[in-house]
Amino acid sequence: MTTTAVPATAPFRFFDVHVVRARRLSTSMVRITFGGEHLAELASGGRDQRFKLFLPRPHQDVPVLDDTGDDWFTAWRAQDPAERAVMRTYTIREQRPASREFDVDFVLHGTGDAAGAPAAGPAGHWAAHARPGDRVSVLGPAVEDNGGVDFRPPAGTDWVLLTGDETALPAVAGILSWLSPGTRAKVWLEVAHEDSRQPLPTLADADITWIVTDTATTAGGTPVLDALRAAELPEGTPYAWIAGEAGTVKAVRRHLVGERGMDRRAVKFTGYWRRGATEEDLLAELTAGAAPADQD
Repeated sequence: MTTTAVPATAPFRFFDVHVVRARRLSTSMVRITFGGEHLAELASGGRDQRFKLFLPRPHQDVPVLDDTGDDWFTAWRAQDPAERAVMRTYTIREQRPASREFDVDFVLHGTGDAAGAPAAGPAGHWAAHARPGDRVSVLGPAVEDNGGVDFRPPAGTDWVLLTGDETALPAVAGILSWLSPGTRAKVWLEVAHEDSRQPLPTLADADITWIVTDTATTAGGTPVLDALRAAELPEGTPYAWIAGEAGTVKAVRRHLVGERGMDRRAVKFTGYWRRGATEEDLLAELTAGAAPADQD
């Protein structure tokens, strides 16, 4: 299978962009297409390529950033929280450099979800009401091989394992589209609604299991973990990529390393959200700590 070496520190840069169109994909997801004059210079590495999104406050037309240079995070953290741009991390779903566009899929938490789902935050609320012409800023990669890509199976990998919930669906889609023809992949995806299933084009030999849950009855449950425990996994050397709700991600990692005997160095895990915590709770933890890793 194709592998990619770990990159050296790679530059990121700011882009001023606007909403081109918004399309509802399912009960709980909307796809927003962004356009911008310089987006041909946005160099996505594909797979689970992440970037920083900066949104205006409700009383603003554009996001307020005092500094878009190398020291942007320090300047952003020093701004008045009521005025500084809302910052979130998202995945590039698809990029079209020739037309200077890229797509982002937003999960709309708190817009009709049952009990147990996280409440809508500023980003979800913005996405639910986004209209053509709305202006935002993004901090994205200027080179393809960059620190915003986490899916990096090492040489000698025989097969890959992917798990995630709806928040990880864009990244899983990107990974599957990137995998080399014939690569063996076992995939478990947990979604809240039947209409959340999406076509996931891939040249890989992918076995995809959709787990459709009702958050009213499965709050606190572990459907992905339960499915994994019951699964027969392929022989050979695996590489696992796990993302979604932080508690579930940790439980799956413990299972793979402790019960399945996977090398912990071959298990990449990322919590995209945490049950019982709002986006602002997580942001407060971020601002109390160091700068984001993908600022490197």
